[in-house]
Amino acid sequence: MLKHIPKIISPDLMKIMMEMGHGDEIVIADGNFPAAACTKRLVRCDGHNVPELLDAILEFFPLDPYTQKPVSLMQVVPGDTVQPTIWEEYKEIVKNHDEKAAEFEFIERFEFYERAKNAYAVIATSEAALYANIILKKGVV
Repeated sequence: MLKHIPKIISPDLMKIMMEMGHGDEIVIADGNFPAAACTKRLVRCDGHNVPELLDAILEFFPLDPYTQKPVSLMQVVPGDTVQPTIWEEYKEIVKNHDEKAAEFEFIERFEFYERAKNAYAVIATSEAALYANIILKKGVV
């Protein structure tokens, strides 16, 4: 074990974040997301929810300052009546770590899946909220 690293950050997740370079993306996926089908690098974080992982990850993970919106969410499918309240929680978490990154990009569902396939890794969580998937673009230190 190491000091000051939250227990929620597994050795595999820390390794993935360390390997990533500027502009690489990582997906934090909810429990309904087809995580294994969308990546070659899957990190299992079963039993954890997206907000707690997002907060822990952003302690170490710089968001890309050269991208207008380094945080992306899956937009609600037209006609779906779901109103994702979890997005406000994400906004507060991101704002606490990087106020300039608190404006999010919204991506159509199937475009989000394609972007996830090109991400460096996907983190699979047990998050039950709908439309709780989030993409982070890595910046520089």
